[in-house]
Amino acid sequence: MARKKLKVLSALDTAKTQYYHFKAIIVAGMGLFTDAYDLFSITLITKMIGRVYYDDRAGNRQYVTPPVIVSALVAVALLGTAIGQVVFGRLGDLKGRRRVYGLALLLMVFGSLGSGFSICIKRTCVLLSLGLFRFLLGLGIGGDYPLSSTIMSEFANKKTRGSFIAAVFSMQGFGILASATVTIVVSSIFRHAPGAKEKQHTAAAADFAWRLILMLGSVPAALTYYWRMMMPETARYTALVENNVMQAAKDMEKVMDISITQIIEETSPTSSVSSHSDYSLFSKEFFRRHGRDLFACSFNWFLVDIVFYSSNLFQSHIYRIKLKDKLHLDVYQEAIDTAKLQAIIAVCSTIPGYFFSVYFIDRVGRVKIQMMGFFFMALAFFAMGVPYYSYWTTDDGNKPRDNGFLVLYGVAFFFANFGPNTTTFIVPAELFPARFRSTCHGISGAVGKMGAIIGSVGFLWASRDQKERDQDGVHVVGIGMVASLCMLGGVCLVGVVTTFLFTKETMGRSLEENECESEEIT
Repeated sequence: MARKKLKVLSALDTAKTQYYHFKAIIVAGMGLFTDAYDLFSITLITKMIGRVYYDDRAGNRQYVTPPVIVSALVAVALLGTAIGQVVFGRLGDLKGRRRVYGLALLLMVFGSLGSGFSICIKRTCVLLSLGLFRFLLGLGIGGDYPLSSTIMSEFANKKTRGSFIAAVFSMQGFGILASATVTIVVSSIFRHAPGAKEKQHTAAAADFAWRLILMLGSVPAALTYYWRMMMPETARYTALVENNVMQAAKDMEKVMDISITQIIEETSPTSSVSSHSDYSLFSKEFFRRHGRDLFACSFNWFLVDIVFYSSNLFQSHIYRIKLKDKLHLDVYQEAIDTAKLQAIIAVCSTIPGYFFSVYFIDRVGRVKIQMMGFFFMALAFFAMGVPYYSYWTTDDGNKPRDNGFLVLYGVAFFFANFGPNTTTFIVPAELFPARFRSTCHGISGAVGKMGAIIGSVGFLWASRDQKERDQDGVHVVGIGMVASLCMLGGVCLVGVVTTFLFTKETMGRSLEENECESEEIT
């Protein structure tokens, strides 16, 4: 039996786009901006760490951060993110979105600052403390995912809800661009400082430079903390979870152009609006009603993160194509050149993909965009993998035949963002009841981050060939690039099938309608 919809919720679903919607996008989006800045800056930072702390190694290993260290720094942040998604997702449902939103942001600020300080200057101590603070940073980043998505979905109207959530998520693209830009600016300043050519001075200054780059990642988060604390609790949480309809109406009147006379209920001011039945999380009833949706959201996120975070696998090859030999560059120039390449990829591929999602998500629908993205990603990976060696003029892979590999790399990550990387962030915030919404989003994201660890660490090692083993001295040989790329293409095809079979369309429907549809399925 259908429930009578509360006026305050109906008003939210039909409200015109107004100033507060854009303010919420910026405030919530700054968290995702900081997330991307911190997570993707590690690729640039490890270049500088290699120069500062690994100058005592011989041959090709000189100035190179060992792959074991790079893998550990990436994995520890992703592990923290997964834990943060589950913990803060659950707290968001138990304590309220607003109450824990600021705590996640403070963890990001503290983690960014701590990563820069890293306690000491000896190599082992620096790396251990950097790993610890990146884990704390990951906790904050993980907490931001379910809370930002859920808050935006609960404030938005049903007509443009997908575009609003996608706009929040698109701030990741600008975070990636910002990390590259800050690296270029900071490195340029240090490179032209007095005494920069002296070896001893350069090492000490570079040690400070990479710390400064990491610490600057705390600035956007710190600037938005006040505005996050001023945000009211979402009306849906207040009305549907706390059962306080009057307070929900008052909160909405403060921030949106809605008169309280339009949204106040004719019954008592604290109308009880509990859900169909009082089943608990992970009960048999929960899985009967929402198990399929949770599986679809989690597994699709797992698949896309395997592919998306495997970018480290490609970047090493692209850098090898486009950058000069590190032995002929100083520490700052290597960081600048690497950051420029990352910025070009962000501007030409990553950010346009996000923009396409913002524009088309409420016109085409989540399911079609997700299937399309997975499909074209698969084509790009097969096109990179099957003829992989034809992209090089020599067997050692140091000389590119043309820019074909780089173009296909851009295509793959354009369709990741105009596809499942965006939709998997949106859909979990639309399918589940208010009292489970951020929890289920957090679970889906945490499963995704397990895929991210496989993509960024597992495939990084799986793709290693004999030449890479000889260069870095780590005696691990994987299946090689051809097999790795083709496997990633296969992962994308699995995503197409999973989306088609299990993912439900949420476009143009209110959150309560999506919830009811899930609960009617047996």
